Amino acid sequence: MLALGQGEPSFLDADIASIARSKGAAAAWLALYQRAGARAPARVHGRFSCAVLDTSCAMAFIAVDRFAIDSLCYAIIDSRFCFATRADLVPFASHETEPQAVFDYLYFHVIPSPRTIFRGVSRLAPGQSVRFENGRCFVDCYWRPEFVEDSQQSFESLRDEFLQLLEQAVARTADGSATGSFLSGGTDSSTVAGMLGTVTGQPARTYSIGFDAAGYDEMAYARIAAKHFGTVHHEYYVTPDDLVDSIGTVVREFDQPFGNSSALPAYCCARMARADGVRKLLAGDGGDELFGGNSRYAKQRVFEFYRLLPQSVRRSAIERAVDGMPRLAKLPLLRKGASYIEQARVPMPDRMQMYNLLRRLGVANVLAPAFAATIDAEDPLRQQREVYGASGHASLINRMLAYDWKYTLADNDLPKVVGATNATGIVAAFPLLDERLVDFSLKLAPHLKLKRLKLRYFFKEALRGFLPDAIIAKKKHGFGLPFGHWVVAHPRLREFALASLGSFKTRGYVQPAFIDELVDRSLPAHPGYYGELVWILMMLEQWLQRPPPNLSTPAE
Repeated sequence: MLALGQGEPSFLDADIASIARSKGAAAAWLALYQRAGARAPARVHGRFSCAVLDTSCAMAFIAVDRFAIDSLCYAIIDSRFCFATRADLVPFASHETEPQAVFDYLYFHVIPSPRTIFRGVSRLAPGQSVRFENGRCFVDCYWRPEFVEDSQQSFESLRDEFLQLLEQAVARTADGSATGSFLSGGTDSSTVAGMLGTVTGQPARTYSIGFDAAGYDEMAYARIAAKHFGTVHHEYYVTPDDLVDSIGTVVREFDQPFGNSSALPAYCCARMARADGVRKLLAGDGGDELFGGNSRYAKQRVFEFYRLLPQSVRRSAIERAVDGMPRLAKLPLLRKGASYIEQARVPMPDRMQMYNLLRRLGVANVLAPAFAATIDAEDPLRQQREVYGASGHASLINRMLAYDWKYTLADNDLPKVVGATNATGIVAAFPLLDERLVDFSLKLAPHLKLKRLKLRYFFKEALRGFLPDAIIAKKKHGFGLPFGHWVVAHPRLREFALASLGSFKTRGYVQPAFIDELVDRSLPAHPGYYGELVWILMMLEQWLQRPPPNLSTPAE
């Protein structure tokens, strides 16, 4: 037997940890698997992926960490189990595009696991393992979040425990003077940056990007945090030319199309840090999803108030009245009420997709008919219902958090940061996703995450006095990109985008007339809204045009 591994695993068994220190992580994985079998990953913390192979009986076992930060992809080809760290490097796999995956990308702007862009190639989902034996594949989830919703622990004791766990998490991920921190000026990145200075005993090196565009620049908050914590602060303002010059580099870091536009600013930020000698960047991802910080959590709670009414009242009185008077529902004074009822009557998680860009535009209006005939337009909703339903009878806020751990973190935000930093040779670390902090969040009562409509109540109150008041009070923004406004006004970026869309029109996925309408009328009229669609189509085309990845030694 032999074992392979990557990442920064932390082995919980003392003797296995000793093996890791003396002989390396691969030897530790092998010893742990021989002891615990398929439950081995549950005895490991940190960012990791691993593989154990037994050629004598054609057995293979692979696994990824709780959030699948380090990816593994696999396929069964001619009764052989083939795997790699990237979907485009799985040996012997066809590089034929999977139509349903293309639709997933247009719908989600990423391709959620376990599907990949390539037909027959799957990606391990968070906390998942696969065992291949006797020609059969067994997929297992070795870890699922289990929420404890009736904790009676006092706020004071929870706060003290949280602050201690937070400091320990940052200390575990810090790597001496070679470590820096992203700093957007939001609650999470400011917390990580401030705590980095605390655990190292020296000013943290922080890195922020800005945009010279009204409504998008958050540099003022980053400066507040940097001044408050006394960091050695670095800033860079991203330009439209940066996008044109960097898109090709960033696209190549992803093994399938990736449409999160924040990847480009994150890359510019990491590139600045790398030039400053940083080798590891701490990111604040996870705070919103562990402690209830996204605005949609409060929005969906408001809709749930309606669903608390007796079903007979909702259906026979309110909804019948709205449905029976469509003209009255369009009056300015009644429009908001009718919209509220329209959304509230849709169950979760479908309700969160009512403003999905592809659904709003109409699948039939966007997709080329021949392509539409090859896909199932309802499959994304089925995927989401399964993930949302896995939390059983947990409270609304906890079910939404568990949902976001998959779709927002594992499928979107974490690959964004990992891809952006990999492109510069920097390692990304996520201290807020430390297992001890994750387990702590699981026992927080729902009202401490979302108190009435107050987002991340516990997190902010626990850090009051540590964070500047202005940071605690600000609304979440992050590294949003003003692409739509730029592509309208900047000739070089516009030329680049139009060339990409012109090429994409010939691929048969989207109706050419729709793209013409998008470019000629919709984008100039509403650049902030339609710029997102231009971006995801442009990035899909750029990925399809990418050169083949550098082939390393594959595994099978």
